[in-house]
Amino acid sequence: MKITRRHLISGAALAAATGGLSQKRSALASVALTPTNKRASDHVLVVLFLRGGADGLNIVPPHGEDSYYRLRPSLSLARPGDKSVLASARALDLNGFHGLHPSLAPLYALYQRGELAVVHAVGSGDQTRSHFEAMATMERGLSQDGGSASGWLARYLNSTTGETESPLRAVAVSETLPDSLRGATNTSAFNNLSSFRLMVPTGSGGTQHHTSSEAALNGALKAMYQSEKTNTNLVLRAGEETLAALDAVKKLDSTNYRAENGAYYQDSELAAGFRQTACMIKGNVGLEVACLDMSGWDTHVAQGRDTGWQPARLSDLARSVRAFTDDLGRLKSRVTTIVMTEFGRRAYENSGLGTDHGRASCMFVWGGSVAGGKVFSEWPGISEHQLDGPGDLRVTTDYRDILSEIVQKQMRPHNVSDIFPDFTPSYKQIIRS
Repeated sequence: MKITRRHLISGAALAAATGGLSQKRSALASVALTPTNKRASDHVLVVLFLRGGADGLNIVPPHGEDSYYRLRPSLSLARPGDKSVLASARALDLNGFHGLHPSLAPLYALYQRGELAVVHAVGSGDQTRSHFEAMATMERGLSQDGGSASGWLARYLNSTTGETESPLRAVAVSETLPDSLRGATNTSAFNNLSSFRLMVPTGSGGTQHHTSSEAALNGALKAMYQSEKTNTNLVLRAGEETLAALDAVKKLDSTNYRAENGAYYQDSELAAGFRQTACMIKGNVGLEVACLDMSGWDTHVAQGRDTGWQPARLSDLARSVRAFTDDLGRLKSRVTTIVMTEFGRRAYENSGLGTDHGRASCMFVWGGSVAGGKVFSEWPGISEHQLDGPGDLRVTTDYRDILSEIVQKQMRPHNVSDIFPDFTPSYKQIIRS
């Protein structure tokens, strides 16, 4: 198998060698001209976006407010001390006023240990109640849709870019790259780490996915780069580093990855995403940012109280997060995880036993440095005269206050205003000093 220096400089051979890594954008392809050594930050930020507008009023129900029960006669969770209903239909008490949905019971111990913090009545300035526009607003780190086209995580990555970043510095474990990473130079979207592999170019004398042909291509590339040691061409250097990154991913052996500390990942897409994230963190491949998605939160009809669609999603969320946290063990001190959604749901239930698009919702933040065991909220109330617009929980905490504090204190960018332009954050002290 002959691959010449001229081919690589033209880009043809490199594209053929790395193009088969995935049909989607590959970190190894997009980082082709960037040296690879170490992280810019020793901390890892994991962001899970609940797409569809998750109902914060049932995820973290205000069981201490009578209006909650008047507005939601069928969907409201019983007060923690109400023995007239099964425990599966009673809220888990957080602070005497707010509670946690019983399907999130696996996370309750994290809250009690002071590792999980809850933020309520949080959201953006978007008033459209449109999924597309509200998600675009949040993922670009804005108050309302418009302005900067890049994502807030992309701006963090670009503001801290140096000559020592990893090709796996920022990943999205999903089908597509989220808007929060749009505009970053070195990002990747994939469903499985096993898709990071060399694939033999068509017409090179081998069949795709054939192990011996892949090994031959790998050997040919390594031999060529070895012979060019004295050459300072960036393409050649990048090619050598790409092969090194491929070797690192291969050593992770994600297919046979085994969780530690008694953690168990259930059979779900979300659990698989957290499992692969844990594999990369433990593999020390230079990961700084990981983005995960979970859809199915647009609960207009048959939302469910303690059983049904939303409780099932919450159970998957809680089990996946708990497995990830347990699996990390001592490494969790280096990881902060955020769960957020584009908006909440209407304060009152509709005729279809569901909830319509609203405004404020809740966020979860947990990790070794989180000031957990607390609900951070400037609660606006949900009596009729306190509701926003057609009947929504008002936004009293800007979501950027939370994101800014986490990034500033944990990831330590040069200037947080580069990430959230035209915004002055008000820190809630959700991260310990």
